[in-house]
Amino acid sequence: MSTQLLVPGAMTAVGGRALQEAIWRGSLPLEIRLAHADSRVYDKADPYLVHVPRISYLPFLLPRLHAFFQTFLIDPDVPLHASWFSFENVPLRWYHPVGLLYDLFSGLETGSKRDDRIEGAPGDDLPWKLVIHFSNYPYNQLAQMDAEGKAVHDAFINTVKEADFLRYGNAKGIMSLSKDDSTAFWKSVQDHNLSEYNRVNQRLMPLQGGQPLKHLPVRFYLPASPKAEEPANGHLKIVQSLIQPTSTGTGKAQTMGTALNSILPSLFPSKSTPILAKAILHGAAVPMSANLEELLRYCAYLDGWLHINIEMMG
Repeated sequence: MSTQLLVPGAMTAVGGRALQEAIWRGSLPLEIRLAHADSRVYDKADPYLVHVPRISYLPFLLPRLHAFFQTFLIDPDVPLHASWFSFENVPLRWYHPVGLLYDLFSGLETGSKRDDRIEGAPGDDLPWKLVIHFSNYPYNQLAQMDAEGKAVHDAFINTVKEADFLRYGNAKGIMSLSKDDSTAFWKSVQDHNLSEYNRVNQRLMPLQGGQPLKHLPVRFYLPASPKAEEPANGHLKIVQSLIQPTSTGTGKAQTMGTALNSILPSLFPSKSTPILAKAILHGAAVPMSANLEELLRYCAYLDGWLHINIEMMG
């Protein structure tokens, strides 16, 4: 896929599903090294190399990583939930999708190196080099996981509930799922199973038709001035606003351009042309003309949100 997300002006069901499938195929090569502070051989442990789906989550790798590095650990019996990931000394929020984390942090000094990222094509900054730590947990910056994995599950489901509430004004969709469907939904996320995910997600947000949406769950991520105690490239500002499917006044479908012009007018003075910044979704630039509701139905992350990275141009 090119550096621009290919979104038809009036997306058909076939085109939308093809785009969704392309997003689900997207992956990132990772090179994960053991933190020096946790290694009894300092830097002699081999890195763990793996391709992961962009829309997946780092905690799903923990059992394999612990088994791989166990013989090199100072404390081989350290529990999985004591671990955390970092990129260039910045703790990574494990409850964010891998692809979002990569777009947020790897692009800070590689602004134009985005060719074919949605497919995880090799580039100057790939494989993405991460460090896994099993001690010195940064409690002041990250929520901690737990031995049963409930924190990872609950963080995901709570985000799904929030998206459900914004779409319909209530969270009846996710709350009314049967126990079997709730279990299948979470397992489809863990197993990266598109067909099973869509089977359950159709109850929450059909790809076509269904109940009219009240608002669109969209979050915009911007670099922000860091606090004195934080790394310069580790501080982000998240902007969220009530976005309706149609533009106020015109009644026309809300586009990426109209939404950005309304919410971030200083960065997006034009509704049709990116001048100062651009919107990045799944590693690709989104056309300003893209229909935001169609993007949500076919291009949302697994939690039902459009997580948009705002990247400065020039």
